[in-house]
Amino acid sequence: MSYQLTIEPLGATIDVEEGQTVLDAALRQGIYLPHACCHGLCGTCKVQVCDGEVEHGAANPFALMDFERDDGKTLACCATLQCDATIEADIDEEPDAAVIPVRDFAATLERIEALTPTIKALHLALDKPIRFQAGQYVQLEIPGLGQSRAFSIANPPDANGEAARIELNVRHVPGGAGTTWLHESAKEGGRLRLAGPYGRFFVRRSAGLPMLFMAGGSGLSSPRSMILELLASGCTEPITLVYGQRTGEELYYDAEFRALAEAYPNFHYLPALSGEPEGSAWTGARGFVHEAAKAHFDGGFAGHKAYLCGPPAMIEACIATLMQGRLFERDIYTEKFISAADAQGARSPLFKRV
Repeated sequence: MSYQLTIEPLGATIDVEEGQTVLDAALRQGIYLPHACCHGLCGTCKVQVCDGEVEHGAANPFALMDFERDDGKTLACCATLQCDATIEADIDEEPDAAVIPVRDFAATLERIEALTPTIKALHLALDKPIRFQAGQYVQLEIPGLGQSRAFSIANPPDANGEAARIELNVRHVPGGAGTTWLHESAKEGGRLRLAGPYGRFFVRRSAGLPMLFMAGGSGLSSPRSMILELLASGCTEPITLVYGQRTGEELYYDAEFRALAEAYPNFHYLPALSGEPEGSAWTGARGFVHEAAKAHFDGGFAGHKAYLCGPPAMIEACIATLMQGRLFERDIYTEKFISAADAQGARSPLFKRV
């Protein structure tokens, strides 16, 4: 059985299978709805139900409050249709966005590489190439868990916008069932399943403005993909990467970015360590990402496009610093993956993008 869903203001009507979420149905038919966590935690995919009935599913009560449910709101990533329905979504026009339907993929885990004591790179060979924009992510199924987890693609697509092999950087989250399995039980040669691409995190190249990438922890994945593609395609606009970790042993792909900065005069790399012991051999910037960026740009960011990827607290601090430096919402793009532990945390009231 399937139902028909009309999506306003697009006026598009799609088929939604019984039990299929509104978000999944839209993305698989090439219609983008704003989303981020895909697990009912962040509220990014909130839409208005104008007609018909939906089941709210596993929507977190902090992401979809009782009064919002009473007002006809729902989360597209959890909502399933009970009949034909119409929704209204906040969909921005993006001239640089590619329309790429979500697809399912099978993959072989070719190689597991330890990047830091807490982050591993999973190198996957796909049974068919995936088309994606640099900065997007996939949902990786965790065997035996019955759930999937979101991981950004850390390598760029080829000249045709595809990749037959992808790299995912997985940080071990203490107590996290998904990342624990990937760190402790995943084996080279094993088979995995994933779906993608997801997300609206990509470079707005048509703007022709200098680009500032700010990343922390395993949030380096998306900026790495975006920067590698920009440089390989002949981008001439200035590109700055400010990347933060706690200590030097956690600073991965450092040598790669230093080599890129030597090879490309328009690329500047600024690593910063917030917890490096005093007296160590580290001679670079100390402090958090937003502090290093503020010092480097002398507090002024006007005229840039900024791309932020990392833990929610880092994102919030960077947003505040950028806005103090005269860079505002229209020029700031963020990607933050929100865990269950983060779900009750504060989100910037100024921003709808995540």
